[in-house]
Amino acid sequence: MAAAKPIPDGYHSITPYLSVKGAAEAITYYQRAFGAVEVYRLPMPDGRIGHAELQFGDSRVMLADEMPEMPDILMRSPATLNGTSVGVVLYVKDVDAAFAQALAVGGTVKRPVKTQFYGDRSGTLEDPFGHIWTLNTHVEDVSPDEIARRVAAMPQQG
Repeated sequence: MAAAKPIPDGYHSITPYLSVKGAAEAITYYQRAFGAVEVYRLPMPDGRIGHAELQFGDSRVMLADEMPEMPDILMRSPATLNGTSVGVVLYVKDVDAAFAQALAVGGTVKRPVKTQFYGDRSGTLEDPFGHIWTLNTHVEDVSPDEIARRVAAMPQQG
């Protein structure tokens, strides 16, 4: 038997894992909002999703319904925690179109799309399940020195 690859095909070194209150509905939202493709779904006997995997471009995101009965792995959703401290960055070909699509199917603007000093056009939204997504399209290659210059030239905010 051949040795298994340490990182399986189709995965990267880091893969986000989202805990969601309403994972089946979230999968539908991510498909409609971001064009995600469902790769795998493990339904539980009680109807919850125990594990699912979605393909976003060349990257995977794993998710499951929240499972408060499993305190050792903290499977609680942003809805239960009243917020999240983690955001997901998603690079897309057309941030304006992708952002508009995500809003049209239920997302809420946190920060409108605009061209940023670091060379990306980006905007941030909250999905209907409480997860924060920043959508980006890279529009300009900017050196670290130029980024520092641009930051220094910005008006300082208190």
